Amino acid sequence: MTDTYSIYFAGDLFNHKDLIGNLLLSEAIEKESSGRYRCVVPQHLEQSTNRSIDIRNNDLSEVIKADLILLNFDGTELDSGTVIEFLFAKALDIPAVILRSDFRAAGDQERGDPWNLMCSGYPRTRTVSLNAMSWYQDAWNKGGGTSAILERFYGKLSKKINSELDLVLKEPSLFDNEQMLSNVYEWALRFPGKGFTDLFSEEELRNLLLSKQNKGSVLI
Repeated sequence: MTDTYSIYFAGDLFNHKDLIGNLLLSEAIEKESSGRYRCVVPQHLEQSTNRSIDIRNNDLSEVIKADLILLNFDGTELDSGTVIEFLFAKALDIPAVILRSDFRAAGDQERGDPWNLMCSGYPRTRTVSLNAMSWYQDAWNKGGGTSAILERFYGKLSKKINSELDLVLKEPSLFDNEQMLSNVYEWALRFPGKGFTDLFSEEELRNLLLSKQNKGSVLI
């Protein structure tokens, strides 16, 4: 039986373009992978009328539970919430794929990634970078209506992302023993404060780490 890996889908979710784009891409990833990758999309967890610390805690708890993380790094400035989720995931050595479909140059790197250099160079992190306008025009020029255009665009994009997810899973974990793994995750539960520690019991954390080990996302 093939393992199913959960992916925390981090990115903007503040307007109709973000929301629909996230939905289409997450569904395409699951379809293209035949269910191997299952996306956890925060917009399906958010409560738009409640902007308390509970939302932060809920999102960070999903990062902890995830086997991998996919991050949308579009825009001239990266979304601050996405950056926090990225660094939290990297502190836990969660395999990551960064997606940038924005063709505009940004950031402070002379040669390298088109975003702030403080978000570059982390282990077990791969990048998918593309010109979304070029990809869209290529899909649109082939005609067939909106459904066909979306199928071509997101089919191509999800295939590329899934390939990078496969590759990053093969990269060795930074954890070299079970005690180190347990210590880091126990620290991660205390780090955010504001009741975050209460979200996981000792048994839940133990079972979570065992699941990650069995799938090979840690301690490879």
